[in-house]
Amino acid sequence: MKIIENQQKLKGYKFIDLFAGIGGFHYALKSFGAECVFASEIDEKAQNTYYLNHDIIPNGDIIQIDEKDIPTHDILCGGFPCQAFSISGKQKGFEDTRGTLFFDIARIVAFHKPKILFLENVKNFTKHDNGKTLKTVVDTLTELDYTVQYKVLNTSNFGLPQNRERVYIIAFSNSYTIKTIHFPSPNIISKLEDILEENPINGKVIDRKDISFYKKFNPTQNIFGNIDLPNKPIQIGKVNKGGQGERIYHPLGHAITLSAYGGGVGSKTGLYKINKKIRKLSPRECARIQGFPEEFIIPESISEAQKQFGNSVSINVLQHITQEIIKTIQLNEQRTEKRVSNSERWISERERYSCQVQQLGKR
Repeated sequence: MKIIENQQKLKGYKFIDLFAGIGGFHYALKSFGAECVFASEIDEKAQNTYYLNHDIIPNGDIIQIDEKDIPTHDILCGGFPCQAFSISGKQKGFEDTRGTLFFDIARIVAFHKPKILFLENVKNFTKHDNGKTLKTVVDTLTELDYTVQYKVLNTSNFGLPQNRERVYIIAFSNSYTIKTIHFPSPNIISKLEDILEENPINGKVIDRKDISFYKKFNPTQNIFGNIDLPNKPIQIGKVNKGGQGERIYHPLGHAITLSAYGGGVGSKTGLYKINKKIRKLSPRECARIQGFPEEFIIPESISEAQKQFGNSVSINVLQHITQEIIKTIQLNEQRTEKRVSNSERWISERERYSCQVQQLGKR
């Protein structure tokens, strides 16, 4: 899937890429002209992939990095790991995050005061500890003088054929007059079939006697003669008992959520009936359903590549959100220009009035 053309609407903005993985956030922000000035990723193999594709060697464990050593930046972004917050919900604000990786985001924000925070996490983050974990994050950022918004979005609606629900958190510095965005809500139709390779050698074929099919997918046509696509995975069969990693899906639907781990014969990518064969997705196909461009350099290890894409973020979703962030920035700039213009007009009128008063006084 081709990413949005470079529009340069964030030219002059600098960002840092925390928990960077293989650079999904990097691609998204760079496609609008922003410059990455710092990246951090603890996994050495992911660091190598990041370097090969972005020509930046990410720093290691963010816990070991002093916030003073991080360059000044306008946007902080990252898909931080969902760790248990040991004392979440105790109403202690910033202190509640100590012992978690979110604390490292908070201490960097407290020191650098970036204009915008752009974060991503798993959908269940919103429900963790009965919502107390998310509340702790929101309270902490609010305490640091930010206005916070969040929403769960599904990659399936953004032109990438993968069912992947994630929560996206946007926080604007309260130095902005307008501090809210409208989260995008497209419904772009796509199908897994569109991104498949022709018989890839690294798309593992499964040939077993315990494969069975219990459902046929018979697509219908709309009034324009086009096939109605469901924009979601279509389960048609199973291997063994059909547990996790043992379900088979139709290529006219979407892929299931890519994962870094997972069990079963279809672990990490899921299983699909393609050209009368049951197989997993190839690394290139995994790259495509996460929105990475064709020139993206993929690790030689199939397992490692699948893990890295399973840990990554969906670039198309990030780009759509970034477009909304840009709209908010532009609204603030317009309001500032109007305020300055009105102020200049007021000063001019006041000076003219003063001159008139002085002239009257001389008569």
